[in-house]
Amino acid sequence: MKDKKRAEFLPFSRPSIRRQEIDEVVASLENGWITTGPKVQRLEDMFSEWSGGQEAVAVNSATAGLHLALATLDIKPGDEVITTPLTWPSTVNNIEICGGRTVFADVDRHTFQIRPEEIAKKITSRTRAVIPVHFAGAPCDLDAIGEICDRHALSLIEDAAHAVGTRYKGKLVGEGSWIAVFSFHPIKNITTGEGGMILCNDPERAARMRRLRFHGISRDAWKRYSRGGVPQYEVDEPGFKYNMLDIQAAIGIHQFKSLDEFNSRRAELAALYNSLLEGLPEIMPLRKVSWPHLHAWHLYVVRLDINAVRVSRDRFIAELQEENIGTGLHFPAVHLQKYYREKYGFRKGDFPDAEWNSDRLFSLPLYPLMQESDVHDVVAALARLLKRFKR
Repeated sequence: MKDKKRAEFLPFSRPSIRRQEIDEVVASLENGWITTGPKVQRLEDMFSEWSGGQEAVAVNSATAGLHLALATLDIKPGDEVITTPLTWPSTVNNIEICGGRTVFADVDRHTFQIRPEEIAKKITSRTRAVIPVHFAGAPCDLDAIGEICDRHALSLIEDAAHAVGTRYKGKLVGEGSWIAVFSFHPIKNITTGEGGMILCNDPERAARMRRLRFHGISRDAWKRYSRGGVPQYEVDEPGFKYNMLDIQAAIGIHQFKSLDEFNSRRAELAALYNSLLEGLPEIMPLRKVSWPHLHAWHLYVVRLDINAVRVSRDRFIAELQEENIGTGLHFPAVHLQKYYREKYGFRKGDFPDAEWNSDRLFSLPLYPLMQESDVHDVVAALARLLKRFKR
């Protein structure tokens, strides 16, 4: 175990951008078609084939994808949507933006996955949808959640931002889903710079999402302005500006081809973390979910035993920064954020398992460009800090 900090800063995440991505972007710049066009269509086709024929709708972020998914539900004021308090705010913000009322269901303390029995308790006559999050690259219990949704005629929208390549009971997350939304943010398992993909099993709903992603217009720009196209359009309903660009898809085409390679490398690094952290009981990784699955290892989340040290989690990760180790916070509990506290009156104690984790969690560096020596450096830094701050 090293007794001094590493010389160079280890970032929390870094995308794997190679020559093929760069060359593909340059080709788009040189041919002059940089907005939504044939490369976006190609990436959509790749995702559709990969998911067994699902409709694929490329967007400029997973946040936009979640917004489109909810917008096509035509939520009315007072309609309720159930989700988890341990998620990035966009999962919840989109419910509010669409006029809905957010209802939280607590998570499993050790896996961070939303608990189906808690979902069932929160259903009322106003409930319209459930948005579970496949946390950190592990799947939530889709069978149990799907059964609840079917029984109550609710829409199931999977926040799969962490889960490209995740499998649940042998099936890819998104394969056969009513709606699943993936993220291609730079820290995700594959990236398009910014971007996302919606997979949907309903062609009519997918067609509406395609219209809504581009102003509610029924013809894409590249179809109107390319050879043989007619520069005419029709606004079917008011929409948004959520389309992915070809210069983004140019990156994604090659990233997607390497998805299995990237995820395998993440799994190798996660296994090394698992082994090394066995000697540090004050650092508690998430537990495996109990159902059969393949983890995509988007994040490696741990919890600090704050009863075993003399500092808070925030001070601890600040000290890790001084050790040249980057970290992330995934995620502070949303219900305790200012807007949700003030609107709904949430307070400490409402969702005890989410809150217990919110005070203790942080994410360690995990990305394919890391070396085994980097993982050793992270764990050595954790050990030094625990020795310094142990009660």
